Amino acid sequence: MGFLKRTNKKFDYQPRYYKGEGNPFKIEHKLDKFRTTTGKNKGLKSKFSAAINEFKDSENKFNKTIVYIVLILVFIFLYIIDFDLSIFVNN
Repeated sequence: MGFLKRTNKKFDYQPRYYKGEGNPFKIEHKLDKFRTTTGKNKGLKSKFSAAINEFKDSENKFNKTIVYIVLILVFIFLYIIDFDLSIFVNN
């Protein structure tokens, strides 16, 4: 008996009051099923090609709120460093 390796026991545990399907302990992001970059991409090249294909296939719409926030932050930064905007105006 000293020469035999001990194997790990596997349990198919499911909580008593769980009414859903699948494993409740599996951690998965909500949006992973809609993305192609997550999953079985093993190599670095396949990850980059999947990301580029997803970017090309996505709609070219952008969120205007993000653009507004970036503009406001840029103007706040320019105000903090005391940037003079009059250099862009011809006198």
